[in-house]
Amino acid sequence: MRSAFEVAGILRRHGASYRRENAGHLGRGGRRVMAAIEACRTPRLGGHVDACDDCGLTRVSYNSCRNRHCPKCQGTARKQWVAARIADLLPVPYFHAVFTLPPAVAEIAFQTKAVVYALLMRISAETLQTIAANPRWLGAEIGVTAVLHTWGQAMTHHPHVHCVVPGGGLSPDRSTWIACRPDFFLPVRVLSRLFRRLFLTALAKAFAQGELHFFNDLAHLNDAAVFTRHLTQSRRIEWVVYAKPPFGGPDQVLACLGRYTHRVAIANSHIVELDDDHVAFRWKDYRRNECDREKIMCLHTHEFIRRFLLHLLPAGFHRMRHFGFLANSHRRDRIALCRMLLGQQSPPGGQSHSSETQRGKSYECPDCRRPMRRTGINIPPVAPPRPSSFRCDTS
Repeated sequence: MRSAFEVAGILRRHGASYRRENAGHLGRGGRRVMAAIEACRTPRLGGHVDACDDCGLTRVSYNSCRNRHCPKCQGTARKQWVAARIADLLPVPYFHAVFTLPPAVAEIAFQTKAVVYALLMRISAETLQTIAANPRWLGAEIGVTAVLHTWGQAMTHHPHVHCVVPGGGLSPDRSTWIACRPDFFLPVRVLSRLFRRLFLTALAKAFAQGELHFFNDLAHLNDAAVFTRHLTQSRRIEWVVYAKPPFGGPDQVLACLGRYTHRVAIANSHIVELDDDHVAFRWKDYRRNECDREKIMCLHTHEFIRRFLLHLLPAGFHRMRHFGFLANSHRRDRIALCRMLLGQQSPPGGQSHSSETQRGKSYECPDCRRPMRRTGINIPPVAPPRPSSFRCDTS
């Protein structure tokens, strides 16, 4: 069921005033994303006519913006991406680990997104691979699917990486599959310490190479001595690495991947109210008891838009990456080898891929619930009206 309130509706209603108020601070990327979401599934992008052969209903379907920050455009992309991952699943338990940056490093990440976000993804996977390769813990080459998230429940800046990992890996000579212990993958404390050391070392190296530049409240970090002291303080605190219990089966693995891979800062379904000045949305406070976690937060519309735009990714940045035997350069061959060593001769769910993909390309008739089809009639885009040049001078 479609939500009564949407991010697109908020931007259409309040985006112009937000642009005027923040003209000196809103960059080209933010303006481009706002414009794309505002135009999504409207006459501005054109469309086509769909028809139902059973009841004869016809309706216009306007084109999607396909922007990766648009909440409405992620559903189909998620289905197709998850369907493509079905063939990669192995008949082993899967584990879920989360690597989070502490606040002092997260503020650095916000001003140097491209560099620090890439480090966060790479170091998270490297930490898992290094500990897993140690014979004391597993002694195997593992595969990692890493997904970057930059938001917390209240849309504040909270960079962290979700890693989904098969429970085992290939032996060093790739002749056998080494399984992890039941219900246990790798020790969290060991992961946390190595993650902290590797990340701070890489961050210091990036600063020495001139890849980090700071401004406004963090301008003082451009001084090498100050930056070093800042990192020293971060070494003295515990970094959060969370390892969840293994998934119950392949369906849960796919549900997790679908839930994390194509999410944006807020789903339309979380927005519960909108008026001329405020937006209210549901969020979870994980510091409270489970029965008392869900709350309603009310923000001024401009503050809501500001928080939404905090999570725009740098152009060309890939927030889903694969490492180890799941790396794109050799994934097909390595998965085939893993499947052979595990005694699984054929990939599961081959037909599910085609059917799921097909469902993502069509929708049901709202009257008779039969599939709609494209008629071949296209609707050209309609340009938005230009501001009037008329000026009334009453002087």
